[in-house]
Amino acid sequence: MAAQLSSNWKKLQAQIKAEPSKPKAADKPKTAAKPAAKAVAGKKRPHGGEDSARKGRPPAKRSRPETASATGKTKPRTSPKTMGVAQSSKLSNEAAYDHNGKGQMLPKGITPSLALWAEDHDISAEDMAQAYGLGGVATSTLSGGRAKVGAAAVGDTAAAASSAVTDRENAGRTPDLAVGKYIALDCEMVGVGADGRDDALARVSVVDFFGRQVYDSFVKPQAGQRVTDWRTHVSGVSARHLRLARPFEEVRTAIEDLLRGEDDVGGAKKETRILVGHDVKHDLTVLGLSHPPRLIRDTAKFSGFKKYGHGPKPALRVLAREILGIEIQGGAHSSVEDARVTMQLFRQHKPAFDVECANKFGPEPTSGATKSKGGKKKKR
Repeated sequence: MAAQLSSNWKKLQAQIKAEPSKPKAADKPKTAAKPAAKAVAGKKRPHGGEDSARKGRPPAKRSRPETASATGKTKPRTSPKTMGVAQSSKLSNEAAYDHNGKGQMLPKGITPSLALWAEDHDISAEDMAQAYGLGGVATSTLSGGRAKVGAAAVGDTAAAASSAVTDRENAGRTPDLAVGKYIALDCEMVGVGADGRDDALARVSVVDFFGRQVYDSFVKPQAGQRVTDWRTHVSGVSARHLRLARPFEEVRTAIEDLLRGEDDVGGAKKETRILVGHDVKHDLTVLGLSHPPRLIRDTAKFSGFKKYGHGPKPALRVLAREILGIEIQGGAHSSVEDARVTMQLFRQHKPAFDVECANKFGPEPTSGATKSKGGKKKKR
Protein backbone atom coordinates (compact mmCIF):
# COMPACT_ATOMS: atom_id res chain seq x y z
CA MET A 1 0.00 0.00 0.00
CA ALA A 2 2.87 2.33 0.85
CA ALA A 3 4.58 1.57 -2.48
CA GLN A 4 1.39 2.34 -4.41
CA LEU A 5 0.96 5.73 -2.67
CA SER A 6 4.53 6.57 -3.25
CA SER A 7 4.27 5.96 -7.01
CA ASN A 8 1.16 8.09 -7.24
CA TRP A 9 2.82 10.84 -5.31
CA LYS A 10 5.74 10.74 -7.74
CA LYS A 11 3.36 11.14 -10.69
CA LEU A 12 1.69 14.14 -9.00
CA GLN A 13 5.01 15.81 -8.36
CA ALA A 14 6.00 15.31 -11.96
CA GLN A 15 2.81 17.04 -13.15
CA ILE A 16 3.37 19.96 -10.76
CA LYS A 17 6.92 20.43 -12.01
CA ALA A 18 5.75 20.38 -15.61
CA GLU A 19 2.99 23.07 -15.21
CA PRO A 20 5.22 26.09 -14.20
CA SER A 21 7.21 25.67 -17.38
CA LYS A 22 4.03 26.50 -19.48
CA PRO A 23 3.26 30.25 -20.09
CA LYS A 24 0.30 31.53 -18.04
CA ALA A 25 -1.44 34.07 -20.26
CA ALA A 26 -4.45 34.41 -17.98
CA ASP A 27 -2.33 35.57 -15.03
CA LYS A 28 -0.96 38.69 -16.77
CA PRO A 29 -4.19 40.70 -16.93
CA LYS A 30 -4.90 39.95 -13.30
CA THR A 31 -1.58 41.31 -12.12
CA ALA A 32 -1.96 44.43 -14.28
CA ALA A 33 -5.48 45.16 -13.07
CA LYS A 34 -4.59 45.13 -9.39
CA PRO A 35 -2.50 48.36 -9.34
CA ALA A 36 -5.13 50.23 -11.36
CA ALA A 37 -7.88 49.18 -8.97
CA LYS A 38 -5.78 50.30 -6.03
CA ALA A 39 -5.18 53.69 -7.66
CA VAL A 40 -8.89 54.27 -8.25
CA ALA A 41 -9.71 53.26 -4.70
CA GLY A 42 -7.09 55.68 -3.43
CA LYS A 43 -8.69 58.57 -5.31
CA LYS A 44 -12.19 57.84 -3.98
CA ARG A 45 -11.06 57.68 -0.38
CA PRO A 46 -8.80 60.67 0.22
CA HIS A 47 -9.73 61.19 3.88
CA GLY A 48 -12.30 58.97 5.45
CA GLY A 49 -12.36 55.99 3.22
CA GLU A 50 -15.28 54.56 1.29
CA ASP A 51 -17.82 54.98 4.12
CA SER A 52 -17.25 58.71 4.45
CA ALA A 53 -17.48 59.16 0.70
CA ARG A 54 -20.84 57.44 0.65
CA LYS A 55 -22.14 59.66 3.47
CA GLY A 56 -21.14 62.86 1.64
CA ARG A 57 -23.10 61.93 -1.50
CA PRO A 58 -26.93 62.17 -1.55
CA PRO A 59 -28.70 58.94 -2.38
CA ALA A 60 -29.40 58.49 -6.04
CA LYS A 61 -33.02 58.86 -7.10
CA ARG A 62 -34.56 55.90 -8.80
CA SER A 63 -36.17 56.79 -12.08
CA ARG A 64 -39.76 55.63 -12.34
CA PRO A 65 -40.54 53.43 -15.29
CA GLU A 66 -42.60 54.96 -18.04
CA THR A 67 -46.06 53.56 -18.55
CA ALA A 68 -47.25 52.47 -21.94
CA SER A 69 -50.49 53.83 -23.27
CA ALA A 70 -53.08 52.03 -25.35
CA THR A 71 -51.48 53.33 -28.57
CA GLY A 72 -48.16 51.82 -27.62
CA LYS A 73 -46.43 55.12 -26.95
CA THR A 74 -44.74 55.60 -23.64
CA LYS A 75 -45.90 58.45 -21.42
CA PRO A 76 -43.99 59.83 -18.45
CA ARG A 77 -45.55 58.81 -15.19
CA THR A 78 -47.06 61.77 -13.34
CA SER A 79 -47.64 62.01 -9.61
CA PRO A 80 -51.30 62.12 -8.44
CA LYS A 81 -52.74 65.57 -7.58
CA THR A 82 -53.09 66.27 -3.91
CA MET A 83 -55.94 68.16 -2.23
CA GLY A 84 -54.10 71.42 -1.68
CA VAL A 85 -55.18 74.89 -0.61
CA ALA A 86 -56.15 75.98 -4.10
CA GLN A 87 -58.50 73.08 -4.69
CA SER A 88 -60.12 73.23 -1.26
CA SER A 89 -60.65 76.98 -1.50
CA LYS A 90 -62.18 76.53 -4.93
CA LEU A 91 -64.72 74.10 -3.56
CA SER A 92 -65.54 76.34 -0.62
CA ASN A 93 -66.04 79.30 -2.93
CA GLU A 94 -68.44 77.32 -5.09
CA ALA A 95 -70.43 76.31 -2.03
CA ALA A 96 -70.45 79.73 -0.40
CA TYR A 97 -71.15 82.03 -3.31
CA ASP A 98 -73.63 80.10 -5.40
CA HIS A 99 -76.35 82.72 -4.86
CA ASN A 100 -74.26 85.85 -5.07
CA GLY A 101 -76.52 87.77 -7.40
CA LYS A 102 -74.99 86.32 -10.56
CA GLY A 103 -77.54 83.56 -10.98
CA GLN A 104 -75.16 80.65 -10.41
CA MET A 105 -76.81 77.41 -9.37
CA LEU A 106 -75.53 74.88 -6.87
CA PRO A 107 -73.59 72.04 -8.52
CA LYS A 108 -74.74 68.51 -7.83
CA GLY A 109 -73.34 67.00 -4.68
CA ILE A 110 -72.69 70.35 -2.95
CA THR A 111 -74.74 71.22 0.11
CA PRO A 112 -76.81 74.45 0.31
CA SER A 113 -74.81 77.59 0.92
CA LEU A 114 -74.30 79.27 4.24
CA ALA A 115 -76.48 82.18 3.17
CA LEU A 116 -79.45 79.91 2.51
CA TRP A 117 -78.94 78.13 5.82
CA ALA A 118 -78.91 81.47 7.64
CA GLU A 119 -82.07 82.56 5.86
CA ASP A 120 -83.85 79.34 6.85
CA HIS A 121 -82.89 79.92 10.50
CA ASP A 122 -83.91 83.60 10.49
CA ILE A 123 -80.32 84.86 10.92
CA SER A 124 -79.55 88.22 9.34
CA ALA A 125 -76.76 88.63 6.83
CA GLU A 126 -75.17 91.25 9.08
CA ASP A 127 -74.97 88.82 12.01
CA MET A 128 -73.47 86.14 9.77
CA ALA A 129 -70.85 88.55 8.46
CA GLN A 130 -69.98 89.59 12.00
CA ALA A 131 -69.81 86.00 13.29
CA TYR A 132 -67.51 84.84 10.50
CA GLY A 133 -65.31 87.93 10.53
CA LEU A 134 -66.20 89.05 7.03
CA GLY A 135 -65.41 92.56 5.97
CA GLY A 136 -61.75 93.21 6.64
CA VAL A 137 -60.41 96.56 5.57
CA ALA A 138 -59.66 96.68 1.88
CA THR A 139 -57.11 98.92 0.23
CA SER A 140 -58.83 101.87 -1.38
CA THR A 141 -57.88 103.01 -4.84
CA LEU A 142 -56.44 106.47 -5.25
CA SER A 143 -57.73 108.82 -7.92
CA GLY A 144 -56.55 112.36 -8.20
CA GLY A 145 -54.85 112.28 -4.81
CA ARG A 146 -57.94 111.36 -2.78
CA ALA A 147 -59.27 107.99 -1.75
CA LYS A 148 -62.19 106.51 -3.62
CA VAL A 149 -63.98 104.09 -1.35
CA GLY A 150 -66.24 102.09 -3.66
CA ALA A 151 -68.69 99.29 -2.95
CA ALA A 152 -65.99 96.65 -3.42
CA ALA A 153 -63.67 98.52 -1.03
CA VAL A 154 -65.90 97.70 1.91
CA GLY A 155 -63.80 94.57 2.11
CA ASP A 156 -66.32 91.76 2.28
CA THR A 157 -67.59 89.23 -0.19
CA ALA A 158 -71.21 90.32 -0.15
CA ALA A 159 -70.32 93.79 -1.45
CA ALA A 160 -67.93 92.36 -4.03
CA ALA A 161 -70.61 89.93 -5.21
CA SER A 162 -72.99 92.84 -5.70
CA SER A 163 -70.50 94.90 -7.66
CA ALA A 164 -73.14 95.25 -10.36
CA VAL A 165 -74.84 97.76 -8.03
CA THR A 166 -72.45 100.64 -8.65
CA ASP A 167 -72.58 104.09 -7.10
CA ARG A 168 -74.91 106.36 -9.03
CA GLU A 169 -75.18 110.02 -8.16
CA ASN A 170 -78.71 111.29 -7.49
CA ALA A 171 -80.18 107.84 -8.27
CA GLY A 172 -82.73 107.82 -5.47
CA ARG A 173 -83.63 104.42 -4.01
CA THR A 174 -81.55 101.58 -5.45
CA PRO A 175 -84.04 99.18 -7.06
CA ASP A 176 -84.34 95.55 -5.94
CA LEU A 177 -81.87 95.94 -3.08
CA ALA A 178 -83.01 94.36 0.17
CA VAL A 179 -81.71 96.28 3.16
CA GLY A 180 -80.88 94.59 6.44
CA LYS A 181 -80.88 95.74 10.04
CA TYR A 182 -78.21 98.47 9.81
CA ILE A 183 -77.96 101.57 7.61
CA ALA A 184 -75.45 104.43 7.59
CA LEU A 185 -76.53 108.00 6.83
CA ASP A 186 -74.57 111.07 5.79
CA CYS A 187 -75.70 114.50 4.58
CA GLU A 188 -74.09 117.45 2.81
CA MET A 189 -75.24 120.99 3.63
CA VAL A 190 -75.14 124.38 1.99
CA GLY A 191 -75.31 127.77 3.67
CA VAL A 192 -78.51 129.81 3.81
CA GLY A 193 -79.39 133.07 5.49
CA ALA A 194 -77.82 136.49 5.36
CA ASP A 195 -74.30 135.34 6.16
CA GLY A 196 -74.62 131.73 4.94
CA ARG A 197 -73.99 130.23 8.37
CA ASP A 198 -77.31 128.41 8.66
CA ASP A 199 -77.38 124.87 7.30
CA ALA A 200 -79.78 123.58 4.66
CA LEU A 201 -79.90 120.02 3.33
CA ALA A 202 -78.37 119.67 -0.16
CA ARG A 203 -77.58 115.95 -0.50
CA VAL A 204 -78.33 112.80 1.49
CA SER A 205 -76.88 109.30 1.09
CA VAL A 206 -77.59 105.95 2.73
CA VAL A 207 -75.59 102.70 2.54
CA ASP A 208 -76.32 99.30 4.05
CA PHE A 209 -74.24 97.09 6.35
CA PHE A 210 -72.12 95.92 3.40
CA GLY A 211 -71.49 99.42 2.08
CA ARG A 212 -73.85 99.15 -0.89
CA GLN A 213 -75.58 102.34 -1.96
CA VAL A 214 -79.20 102.28 -0.83
CA TYR A 215 -80.23 105.88 -1.49
CA ASP A 216 -78.67 109.04 -2.88
CA SER A 217 -80.32 112.30 -3.85
CA PHE A 218 -79.71 115.99 -4.16
CA VAL A 219 -82.31 118.07 -2.31
CA LYS A 220 -83.98 121.30 -3.34
CA PRO A 221 -84.05 124.12 -0.77
CA GLN A 222 -87.27 124.43 1.18
CA ALA A 223 -89.69 127.26 0.65
CA GLY A 224 -88.24 130.51 1.92
CA GLN A 225 -84.63 129.24 1.86
CA ARG A 226 -82.12 130.99 -0.37
CA VAL A 227 -78.65 129.56 -0.78
CA THR A 228 -76.04 132.20 -0.02
CA ASP A 229 -73.03 129.91 0.33
CA TRP A 230 -72.80 126.73 -1.72
CA ARG A 231 -69.69 125.53 0.15
CA THR A 232 -68.76 123.63 -3.01
CA HIS A 233 -65.15 123.10 -1.92
CA VAL A 234 -66.50 121.07 1.02
CA SER A 235 -70.01 119.93 0.11
CA GLY A 236 -69.31 119.17 -3.54
CA VAL A 237 -72.69 120.73 -4.36
CA SER A 238 -73.21 123.56 -6.83
CA ALA A 239 -76.19 125.23 -8.48
CA ARG A 240 -76.14 122.82 -11.41
CA HIS A 241 -76.75 119.83 -9.10
CA LEU A 242 -80.05 121.25 -7.89
CA ARG A 243 -81.58 121.33 -11.36
CA LEU A 244 -82.44 117.62 -11.03
CA ALA A 245 -82.75 117.61 -7.24
CA ARG A 246 -85.81 116.16 -5.51
CA PRO A 247 -88.15 118.12 -3.26
CA PHE A 248 -87.28 118.14 0.42
CA GLU A 249 -90.49 116.39 1.53
CA GLU A 250 -89.98 113.54 -0.94
CA VAL A 251 -86.44 112.92 0.29
CA ARG A 252 -87.45 113.22 3.92
CA THR A 253 -90.22 110.63 3.49
CA ALA A 254 -87.85 108.20 1.75
CA ILE A 255 -85.30 108.42 4.57
CA GLU A 256 -88.01 108.08 7.19
CA ASP A 257 -89.27 104.89 5.54
CA LEU A 258 -85.75 103.46 5.53
CA LEU A 259 -85.29 104.24 9.21
CA ARG A 260 -88.60 102.66 10.16
CA GLY A 261 -88.09 99.65 7.92
CA GLU A 262 -91.21 100.41 5.93
CA ASP A 263 -89.63 100.02 2.51
CA ASP A 264 -90.95 96.94 0.73
CA VAL A 265 -87.99 96.36 -1.61
CA GLY A 266 -86.85 92.73 -1.57
CA GLY A 267 -89.38 91.72 1.07
CA ALA A 268 -87.40 93.35 3.88
CA LYS A 269 -88.78 92.95 7.38
CA LYS A 270 -90.67 95.91 8.80
CA GLU A 271 -88.66 96.77 11.88
CA THR A 272 -86.97 99.96 12.96
CA ARG A 273 -83.38 99.86 11.80
CA ILE A 274 -80.20 100.72 13.65
CA LEU A 275 -78.79 104.00 12.37
CA VAL A 276 -75.02 104.44 12.01
CA GLY A 277 -73.53 107.88 11.45
CA HIS A 278 -70.87 110.40 12.38
CA ASP A 279 -72.35 113.18 14.51
CA VAL A 280 -75.64 111.87 13.16
CA LYS A 281 -77.75 114.17 15.33
CA HIS A 282 -76.83 117.04 13.03
CA ASP A 283 -77.98 115.05 9.99
CA LEU A 284 -81.30 114.18 11.61
CA THR A 285 -81.85 117.83 12.51
CA VAL A 286 -81.55 119.10 8.93
CA LEU A 287 -83.84 116.26 7.82
CA GLY A 288 -86.40 117.15 10.47
CA LEU A 289 -86.40 113.56 11.76
CA SER A 290 -85.79 111.81 15.07
CA HIS A 291 -84.68 108.29 15.92
CA PRO A 292 -84.62 106.28 19.19
CA PRO A 293 -81.25 106.89 20.91
CA ARG A 294 -81.02 103.18 21.68
CA LEU A 295 -80.93 102.49 17.93
CA ILE A 296 -78.18 104.99 17.08
CA ARG A 297 -74.47 104.12 16.75
CA ASP A 298 -72.52 107.37 16.49
CA THR A 299 -68.81 107.11 15.62
CA ALA A 300 -68.28 110.70 16.83
CA LYS A 301 -69.47 109.81 20.34
CA PHE A 302 -68.04 106.30 20.69
CA SER A 303 -65.70 106.20 23.69
CA GLY A 304 -63.22 103.97 21.89
CA PHE A 305 -62.51 106.71 19.35
CA LYS A 306 -62.03 109.60 21.79
CA LYS A 307 -58.26 109.18 21.76
CA TYR A 308 -58.14 110.15 18.08
CA GLY A 309 -59.74 113.57 18.59
CA HIS A 310 -58.06 116.76 19.75
CA GLY A 311 -61.44 118.16 20.77
CA PRO A 312 -64.70 116.68 22.03
CA LYS A 313 -65.33 114.82 18.74
CA PRO A 314 -62.79 113.16 16.43
CA ALA A 315 -63.02 114.09 12.76
CA LEU A 316 -64.17 111.38 10.36
CA ARG A 317 -61.12 111.84 8.13
CA VAL A 318 -58.86 111.29 11.16
CA LEU A 319 -60.66 108.07 12.09
CA ALA A 320 -60.45 106.89 8.48
CA ARG A 321 -56.71 107.53 8.39
CA GLU A 322 -55.80 106.20 11.83
CA ILE A 323 -58.11 103.15 11.95
CA LEU A 324 -58.84 102.19 8.35
CA GLY A 325 -55.61 103.46 6.82
CA ILE A 326 -57.33 105.40 4.03
CA GLU A 327 -57.47 109.08 3.10
CA ILE A 328 -60.84 110.75 2.53
CA GLN A 329 -62.15 114.31 2.22
CA GLY A 330 -59.03 115.50 0.45
CA GLY A 331 -61.27 117.80 -1.57
CA ALA A 332 -65.02 118.10 -1.90
CA HIS A 333 -66.83 115.61 0.32
CA SER A 334 -68.91 112.71 -0.96
CA SER A 335 -71.81 111.75 1.29
CA VAL A 336 -71.82 108.21 -0.13
CA GLU A 337 -68.14 107.82 0.64
CA ASP A 338 -68.49 109.27 4.14
CA ALA A 339 -71.44 107.00 4.94
CA ARG A 340 -69.51 103.97 3.74
CA VAL A 341 -66.45 104.82 5.84
CA THR A 342 -68.67 105.39 8.88
CA MET A 343 -70.24 101.96 8.45
CA GLN A 344 -66.82 100.34 8.12
CA LEU A 345 -65.66 101.98 11.35
CA PHE A 346 -68.74 100.66 13.11
CA ARG A 347 -68.28 97.16 11.71
CA GLN A 348 -64.71 96.90 12.94
CA HIS A 349 -65.79 97.77 16.49
CA LYS A 350 -69.36 96.48 16.49
CA PRO A 351 -69.07 94.36 19.68
CA ALA A 352 -67.73 97.35 21.62
CA PHE A 353 -70.50 99.58 20.25
CA ASP A 354 -73.13 97.05 21.35
CA VAL A 355 -71.66 96.72 24.85
CA GLU A 356 -71.50 100.49 25.29
CA CYS A 357 -75.11 100.83 24.15
CA ALA A 358 -76.27 98.09 26.53
CA ASN A 359 -74.44 99.71 29.45
CA LYS A 360 -76.04 103.07 28.68
CA PHE A 361 -79.61 102.01 27.93
CA GLY A 362 -79.84 98.59 29.55
CA PRO A 363 -80.77 95.33 27.84
CA GLU A 364 -82.84 95.60 24.70
CA PRO A 365 -86.55 95.16 25.52
CA THR A 366 -88.39 92.24 23.98
CA SER A 367 -91.17 93.10 21.59
CA GLY A 368 -94.71 92.05 22.45
CA ALA A 369 -95.72 90.00 25.48
CA THR A 370 -95.05 86.46 26.60
CA LYS A 371 -97.65 83.94 27.56
CA SER A 372 -97.66 82.44 31.05
CA LYS A 373 -98.34 78.78 31.79
CA GLY A 374 -102.01 79.54 32.52
CA GLY A 375 -102.46 80.90 29.01
CA LYS A 376 -102.66 84.55 30.08
CA LYS A 377 -100.35 87.17 28.70
CA LYS A 378 -97.77 88.39 31.13
CA LYS A 379 -96.23 91.76 30.57
CA ARG A 380 -92.56 92.23 31.32
